[in-house]
Amino acid sequence: MMKEFRKSQKLMGNMFEIIVVDDRDSVAFEHIETAVLEIQRIENLLTTYKDNSQTHIINQNAGIRPIKVDSEVFELIERSLRISHITDGYFDISYGGIDKSFWNFNRDMKQLPDPELVKKHLKLVNYKNIILDQENHTVFLKEKGMRIGFGGIGKGYAAEMAKRVLQEIGVVSGVVNASGDLTTWGTQADGKPWTIGIADPDNAALPFSYMNITNTSVATSGNYEKFVMIDGKKYSHTINPKTGMPVSGIKSVTIICPNAEIADAMATPVGIMGIDAALNMVNQINHLECIIIDDFNKIYSSQNINLK
Repeated sequence: MMKEFRKSQKLMGNMFEIIVVDDRDSVAFEHIETAVLEIQRIENLLTTYKDNSQTHIINQNAGIRPIKVDSEVFELIERSLRISHITDGYFDISYGGIDKSFWNFNRDMKQLPDPELVKKHLKLVNYKNIILDQENHTVFLKEKGMRIGFGGIGKGYAAEMAKRVLQEIGVVSGVVNASGDLTTWGTQADGKPWTIGIADPDNAALPFSYMNITNTSVATSGNYEKFVMIDGKKYSHTINPKTGMPVSGIKSVTIICPNAEIADAMATPVGIMGIDAALNMVNQINHLECIIIDDFNKIYSSQNINLK
């Protein structure tokens, strides 16, 4: 009889939950381990915390020389730049130049960073200064001090790749959930579609709406997870790459599309660019939908969404 097997594990600094549908216990858990190994492999490739990771080496050589990388890293950067182009720079992997020390979002942060200092660092955030050489597969960051990071796309990419390895070894149904960026295929053990809840920003444990999905990915990013209060105003942990300042006014963004990497990458810009611009952009992209909740609990959604 078909059953759902699940495992949660901390990977890439986030809780991942992997669910596979199978009728054999031992095989199911072996499959889950295969997915975990794939996510760990990607983490080693993309992390900025390990000296030997390709991302770290690219950053170390900013303004110095181009670095040859695996085609996988090259293509991920290429796709990231395409998303930057589509979102008019509101998605930008070179945000690493806005130093974590400005915005640590722990509770002892009591004041906003010095705007002048932020401005100085902002000069380093510009996806157009990430130079790719197709022929030699090299990546060059033009300015000294520039840094790239995959915080806005890495989890979705890992979920997508874990799904791919599971499908390749014959897992017909499953879910890979990277703390809110999830991808599904097939159906639940009882043959029904997977059901996901869209969290209520004021109470993450109580979904305000449910969706039945299959072969679809959903990414949710909300400031109800990480934020600071300064002078009575709430600042979310999402930084606008164009101002270096955190976003306020939007509580949560949910993106629905076939691919987890794109869903993950789109959640950030949609939350930053302003509701009208965001809906306008999403409505022009095939197979991409979004739900936005603002600070007053008003719900906005793209044209093909019908919330029940």
